[in-house]
Amino acid sequence: MTIKILSDSACDLPEEILDEYNIEILPIVVNKGEKEFLDRATLMPKEMYDDMRNGAVYKTAQIPPHMFEEKFEEIAKKKESAIYIAFSSGLSGTYQTAVIVRDTMKGKYPELDLDIVDSKSASLGFGLIVHKAAQMAKEGKVKAEILKTIEFYVKHIEHIFTVDDIEYLFRGGRVRRSQAFIGGLLNIKPILVFNDGKIVPFEKIRGRNKVMKRMLEIMEERGKSADLKNQVIGINHGDDINGAMQLKKMIEEEFGCKEFIINMLCCSIGAHSGPGTLSVFFLNEKPDKVIEL
Repeated sequence: MTIKILSDSACDLPEEILDEYNIEILPIVVNKGEKEFLDRATLMPKEMYDDMRNGAVYKTAQIPPHMFEEKFEEIAKKKESAIYIAFSSGLSGTYQTAVIVRDTMKGKYPELDLDIVDSKSASLGFGLIVHKAAQMAKEGKVKAEILKTIEFYVKHIEHIFTVDDIEYLFRGGRVRRSQAFIGGLLNIKPILVFNDGKIVPFEKIRGRNKVMKRMLEIMEERGKSADLKNQVIGINHGDDINGAMQLKKMIEEEFGCKEFIINMLCCSIGAHSGPGTLSVFFLNEKPDKVIEL
């Protein structure tokens, strides 16, 4: 039996990959004032970023329980074996809600075969985990092996990202107004990373080109044991394909990487980081021997 892989819109995988591997995603809720949207369903990232540039403010909310109930009940009725890989619990309550709904539904469907995993990741860092799990499922790997691989990826996936305008971090409640004002005046671009599923400020750099060069330096420092050349590298952007392609070219030239997944940052994350965000994702260790059962 092929294992079904489920995730949510924050995984940022392109539609062609979702289709190729039959990955189902549940949409995170995005709000603009009193209007409610579903990420990548009733609100597309490009539309949101254009609106944000004109001053619009978006907020996010986790996936409502009824969506999980409907999907999990479908899995139970079809007697499928599934894995739901969730957006980091350090940034959203989605993982906890999914676990509560799954455990409650087991009272009605005790045979429900569903594992739920906290990715402790976001965007394409999260997406690379989902992508690998879906590849293994398509190859017919057993659930235990897929879960073992997911566990490795969760522990070793790296996130390095920067925002183009610190004002959006202020709107999303991530920095104080004084920090946003000074940062804008000085053209300061923060570099942020992930630590145990949470966003952590790393450095502040002045100027876009210097930021991208520094991102590569951090990538080299953290990827020394990872065989970067033979990895799938994730690059995401907040409606800045030119910046993403520039970053891709720099990574190709520096590390010889050949395989990339590049996509626009979803609404549920971009609502907080804003247009012009750039990010890169990779493993900091080689998985070859670690994931053998």
